[in-house]
Amino acid sequence: MDSTLPRSVFPSRMQVLSGSVLKLIAMVTMFMDHFAAYLGAKLPFFRSELLTLGSRSYTGYRVFRDIGRIAFPIFVFLLLEGFHHTHSRLLYVRNLLIFALITEPVWNYGHTGTLFYQKQNVYFTLLLGFLGCWALEYFWDKRMIQLLCLLALFAASYLLKADYGWRGFIFILLMYMLRNDPVHQLIGGSCWLYYEWKACFAFIPINLYNGKRGFIKGKYFKYFFYLFYPLHILILALFKYKIL
Repeated sequence: MDSTLPRSVFPSRMQVLSGSVLKLIAMVTMFMDHFAAYLGAKLPFFRSELLTLGSRSYTGYRVFRDIGRIAFPIFVFLLLEGFHHTHSRLLYVRNLLIFALITEPVWNYGHTGTLFYQKQNVYFTLLLGFLGCWALEYFWDKRMIQLLCLLALFAASYLLKADYGWRGFIFILLMYMLRNDPVHQLIGGSCWLYYEWKACFAFIPINLYNGKRGFIKGKYFKYFFYLFYPLHILILALFKYKIL
């Protein structure tokens, strides 16, 4: 995608969000989701009813978790932006792998209070999805090798039980294949997310993207973006097990 001509279902005058703003939206909504997931059972606010729509009542816990659903599709969109604009895909893969390994003990502790948990963190899903997009592109004229690579990566996503699992892996590939057709990307991505339909609202900020990097620049900000995931999980886990 040409960064000077962003493609969107909205007219150009509505494309006002930079990549930096998308990152902040993804980080804030992810934090809300995890805040409720880790601490919701221990805070009265999350157990009390906030509003009723029709016959369904919503607690603070439900509202925070539902808002948090939009984080993953935005992170996938940003991953694909990185895939197309990075100076080195090998370094990008290295960073995803390093932070997947750094995050794993924190992720395990957050879920079980120990260093062991049967599921893996979302960095593994993003890593496998990134490799899948690379295989699709690199082996475009060698369809059998391409298919074998994708099957191997799909099997890895299934066996690893990483966050969002094989569904997340397929979603990344779908977003990649429809990257130049925003209407079909919105429709296809929303249909795939039927099991988490609140996540479909992520396509609103995604289509408000203006193709610009924004104010988050330089390696320090970049690595803070990577570190935010394990860091906020660690803080929430310490509150969960040691303070509350």
